[in-house]
Amino acid sequence: MKKILVTGANGFVGKNAVVALRHSDEYEVITIDKENSEEELKEGILRADFIVHLAGVNRPKENKEFYEGNGQLTEKITNYLKEHKKNTPILITSSTHATLNNDYGKSKKQSEEALIKYSDECNSKVYIFRLPNVFGKWCRPNYNSAVTTFCYNIAHDKEVWVNDPSIELNLVYIDDVVAAIIDCIKEENIINLKNIEEELAITTTKATSIQIDKYFYEIPKVYKRSLGNIVDTLKMFRNMRNSLLIPDLSDSFNKALYSTYLTYLEEDDFSYYLDKKEDSRGWLAELVKSPQFGQMFVSKTHPGITRGNHWHHTKTEKFIVVQGKANIRFRKIDEDKVIEYIVDGEKPQVLDIPPGYTHSIENIGEEEVITLFWSNEMFNPEKPDTYFLEVER
Repeated sequence: MKKILVTGANGFVGKNAVVALRHSDEYEVITIDKENSEEELKEGILRADFIVHLAGVNRPKENKEFYEGNGQLTEKITNYLKEHKKNTPILITSSTHATLNNDYGKSKKQSEEALIKYSDECNSKVYIFRLPNVFGKWCRPNYNSAVTTFCYNIAHDKEVWVNDPSIELNLVYIDDVVAAIIDCIKEENIINLKNIEEELAITTTKATSIQIDKYFYEIPKVYKRSLGNIVDTLKMFRNMRNSLLIPDLSDSFNKALYSTYLTYLEEDDFSYYLDKKEDSRGWLAELVKSPQFGQMFVSKTHPGITRGNHWHHTKTEKFIVVQGKANIRFRKIDEDKVIEYIVDGEKPQVLDIPPGYTHSIENIGEEEVITLFWSNEMFNPEKPDTYFLEVER
């Protein structure tokens, strides 16, 4: 079993990495964080077959802590390995700030230089990722991630203030970062920049990292979004409970951002009620809708009641009864033959509703029928594409 040391194990990236590594029985994970002693760190370093160095300082009280918690800590790890004649592979998450002339950037650059020196002197493999802004679950709001702070504030109906909505961020999603870390441990799904033009066409969907040179690697999936776009999208998520409009999840950024946003809801705010339309037949409520997906409804129908008796030119639907017993009837609008399907919630059965067939659903049991409906388009009251016509003449 490969022993993986993770420093900064309780941090944002560290927590996600540790959980993912522990999914596999291939690894024994050794965790180190600021609560651990220097002796525990040294013991972990000597035991490890691979070091994932995620510990660092980005919000110190004094500038000297940048260098102590970034560059000097990395030097301490590499010097200890050299002292014990070990050439353990090391992966480090640096920052795009390493190219800047400020204390944080210089301290991250110091970490990189310590790792490069270690690699050259010990013939050891190192992986340096200069990460841009990272977002995802378990990131601390009001700290160093604008996306996380926006998610938290909007989920809590707090004001969000953006000085310049046009400012663009380069963003990577935490799951993509963790996938790259694990694949570096395995040496899988990494493509070399020298061969990128040939290999990208084949491996883009698999590649979790791109090797820039001997030491540096990148996450291939980087999102560029403006602050205004991020805030508007998050506000749309918050309003989903009223609009029922789900985002376009074919956009992988929307998918990742929505997953992130939901983790910042309060635990007593996971649920919400639907707008139930009730009459003598029972009730019906919309669940979700989108221009890409269409629309879903749920209904409850009393015994002996029939719904429907209408048809569509283009709109298609799917019916599934999840409780009760029903008779779903069809008739092509220019014919007399009636087709019947007896369905039971105990044996889930999906029925496709083609255009040009008038159709109905009758509760023929003793209990209420609960039905889920899907339509391939959102209901448009100005163009409903719904025409009344009895199935049985």
